[in-house]
Amino acid sequence: MSELVKKSIAVFAQPFNVPGFDETLPPGEYDIETELFSPPDCLDPNSWKASVTLKLHSRASHPGLARTLTVSLADLDDALAKDKLTGKDLAELFLEEMLADPMVRLVMEADGVSEIQLRHLYSGGQATQAKETEPVSSPGDNEQQENSSIQAAENEGMPTKGE
Repeated sequence: MSELVKKSIAVFAQPFNVPGFDETLPPGEYDIETELFSPPDCLDPNSWKASVTLKLHSRASHPGLARTLTVSLADLDDALAKDKLTGKDLAELFLEEMLADPMVRLVMEADGVSEIQLRHLYSGGQATQAKETEPVSSPGDNEQQENSSIQAAENEGMPTKGE
């Protein structure tokens, strides 16, 4: 426990709101301090929750007044996620980062899952079977048919999606 507080910077590109605070905060850099461990004077360390102190910009009406705001780590993460994707939720940020990962793309390709199916799944809908969305093959698609035959042979004996 050599360091109780970690100092860092949060950067917002657009105005943002934090739950429980009625002021819209302007874009810019904000110094933040995160308590990594419960304070030594805390009576019940198990009930302690991580919090972040956000050093707010001073107002034009009170230029010398230093203000701070203590928020939960989850609320700050949510505000940063919405800012990063211009107002989208944290789940959408997760989906975008997941789809940007080349390893995820390879797994999706191997499983025959499209980006549209994942977006539909994360939007609250049900994913459709890949066979329903595949176009009808033309006579020139022999290579694709051969690849699907090889894949079917490789997966022989494996449980199907319905099982």
